[in-house]
Amino acid sequence: MRLLALDFDGVLSDSAPEAFVVALRTFGEMRPATALAGAIAGVLGRSAPSREQVLAHPLYPAFVDLMPLGNRAEDYAVILTAIEAGAPLPDQSAYDAWRDRQGRDWLRSFHKSFYRVRTALSESDPPGWGALMGPYPPLPAALRRHAGEIDLAIATAKDRRSVGKLLHAYGIADLFPEGRVLDKETGVSKAEHLAHLHDLLGIPYAEMTFLEDKVNHLDAAARLGVRCALAAWGYNGEREIRQARARGYLVCTLDDFERQLFTSAAVG
Repeated sequence: MRLLALDFDGVLSDSAPEAFVVALRTFGEMRPATALAGAIAGVLGRSAPSREQVLAHPLYPAFVDLMPLGNRAEDYAVILTAIEAGAPLPDQSAYDAWRDRQGRDWLRSFHKSFYRVRTALSESDPPGWGALMGPYPPLPAALRRHAGEIDLAIATAKDRRSVGKLLHAYGIADLFPEGRVLDKETGVSKAEHLAHLHDLLGIPYAEMTFLEDKVNHLDAAARLGVRCALAAWGYNGEREIRQARARGYLVCTLDDFERQLFTSAAVG
């Protein structure tokens, strides 16, 4: 392995609480008459709710359960409309069918509004916003230990501004040089991000590893010939772990990811 590309949310950053808060605020703003209005009221205000409040929110478990099936900010609208309607989405095909029923203009508008609402929260309560997105504890130290052995990159659907702020807060911004943080503006799919890194750095796909918490993103990367690894600590569960193993992807936990990814055989 010569390059390790990491997704950000659910791999490096435990950011589901922030996504939940911003998604609910955006949904409530765009659909004030929603049946979820009462639940949304609990996350409103200039200040961010505490992480503990978010984890105890009645809608949070259902939201996180569906997160692995989406890809971008507009998918939070898909998730919340399903929760609002009480529509069961047990797998990717059911999710995709429900997504297809949502208006494109509505999803596009939600996507744009989501980033505006996120920016507003990050500016009105920077400490509270940041507290909703701590790093998974072993990751920063492990990446620093191995930074001299391989190149590192971020491939994310998050906006570069937020990622940059958080990398600085985690103390590892220096591990990702200019051009190595690829965000939603680089491309819609993670395969586009990896192709960009391939062209930029001249590293063969076979010598690249992609660490991601969503199986559908790994599927796209696998078609390039990239080694794929599921971050089993991210926003996934037994459903995604079974799928990853069936496809022959590495399945890494917080206890064994360093051994699986950075052994001499893997790095060589």
